Amino acid sequence: MNALASSGPAGRTIAESSKLSFAEKVGYGVGDTASNFYWQTFLNFLSFFYTDIFGLPAAATATMFLVVRIPDTCIDPVMGVIADRTHTRWGHYRPYLLWGCVPLALMGVAMFATPNLGAQGKLVYAYVTYALIMLAYTFINIPYGALLGVISPNSLERTSVSSYRFVLAYGGLFMVQGLTIPMVKHFGRGNDQKGFQMAMVVYGVLAIGLFLTTFFTTHERVQTAHRPGDALRDDLRDLLMNVPWVMVCFIGVFAVFYISIRMGAILYYFKYCVVQPGQLYHLDYAFLGYHFKSALTPEALGSWFMVLGTVGVIFGASMARPLSTLLGGKRRAYMILMTLASTLTVLFYFVPLSNIPLVFVTHIAISTLFAPTSPLLWAFYADTADYSEWKTGRRATGLVFSAASFSQKLGWAAGSSLFLWLIGYIGFKANVAQSLHVQTGIRYMMSFYPAVVGFLSAAAVLLYKLDDTTMVQIERDLKQRRPLPSSADPVSLCIPEAQ
Repeated sequence: MNALASSGPAGRTIAESSKLSFAEKVGYGVGDTASNFYWQTFLNFLSFFYTDIFGLPAAATATMFLVVRIPDTCIDPVMGVIADRTHTRWGHYRPYLLWGCVPLALMGVAMFATPNLGAQGKLVYAYVTYALIMLAYTFINIPYGALLGVISPNSLERTSVSSYRFVLAYGGLFMVQGLTIPMVKHFGRGNDQKGFQMAMVVYGVLAIGLFLTTFFTTHERVQTAHRPGDALRDDLRDLLMNVPWVMVCFIGVFAVFYISIRMGAILYYFKYCVVQPGQLYHLDYAFLGYHFKSALTPEALGSWFMVLGTVGVIFGASMARPLSTLLGGKRRAYMILMTLASTLTVLFYFVPLSNIPLVFVTHIAISTLFAPTSPLLWAFYADTADYSEWKTGRRATGLVFSAASFSQKLGWAAGSSLFLWLIGYIGFKANVAQSLHVQTGIRYMMSFYPAVVGFLSAAAVLLYKLDDTTMVQIERDLKQRRPLPSSADPVSLCIPEAQ
């Protein structure tokens, strides 16, 4: 890091052309491992927890998701603005990792508590705790996402960091999908309500350690001039006039809509379509001369389905940068991969429920194809921040990256709420055998419905014009404009006031 202390034009050239170390890329990435202890728990288990464990009706849960999440998405740009105007010796965004990790952990435990308050009391408790954890998640995740935009001035290097981030993020996903149900059974010993809460205690402790690791191992290299408080109007105008940013918002909403519908349906798919409530799936097969027999609950079978899909996801995410090069750039790679994943998602409906190996193999293939689109999408966000600075001479990285969280939450709100409303509408009742009509609806949620928004996400990229050639020119121009990085102490524990 000695180059960062150099002065003059030569110092700038050395600083901006140097590559990030492996340790810093990993250090940044584990922050998303921590975030996914929460995000993936929400995505994979929260609907199921509220309907089948906590006892809330599906329609009431769907309404709660929408009522809480839509206003919450409006907080994201506000948090981006606050982060952009925070000035500490650590930079704009890193300090929020330190300040926010403990409150997020505490709210995670509170949300999965199950007090005996009666039907209305439970619903009120769910509203309050759900709103608070989404606020805590925003407080730490918007600055964390924005950190990617200032960790390096080089677009390809940010794509590399984004790949590390998503490999490690999917490591968090792997843990959530593989360990949550076993921890629930271990800690709960028949009491799944207690089991879920104790699982969140474990995730909270791990998340605190990982967020602090990100704080201590990363640096903010892209420095811009001081932004006066009255520049907010300019920031918002720049944002709305940033056409690539607007298109990335649409791309992201559709992508998360795809994920939220499909992943939210998995446990219902195995509990009510593949295996009936209260029954076990009996696994009996031979491999390499060995005979295996076991009995799995529907939840355990669904957990294995998630875990093996995540194996494909981790491999796919690690291939984001080489696939981007092979397929002719980030834009083309995203379109091709999302189209292939969506096509295979349609075909998933036609896989026989009795053919469990083929069900798993198809899911792994879908996950592998879809996985690189996430790091590519986050690289798009960083590129739109560069584009805004290039066009206007001003940079509001936190505000730009608030679009990432905005699109995640909006897509998640729409996808999960639609799923719960639809299964409630077609007659779903928790913990009882479902009619063929309800089972077919759940299977649609695993196939046709997510595929539609997947195709929309791929099509929206046609209107996103920042290809790799354009970004090279933008980077070259910005190198001549940016001030030198400051020599702020990156690891001091003295906490200055945010301004």
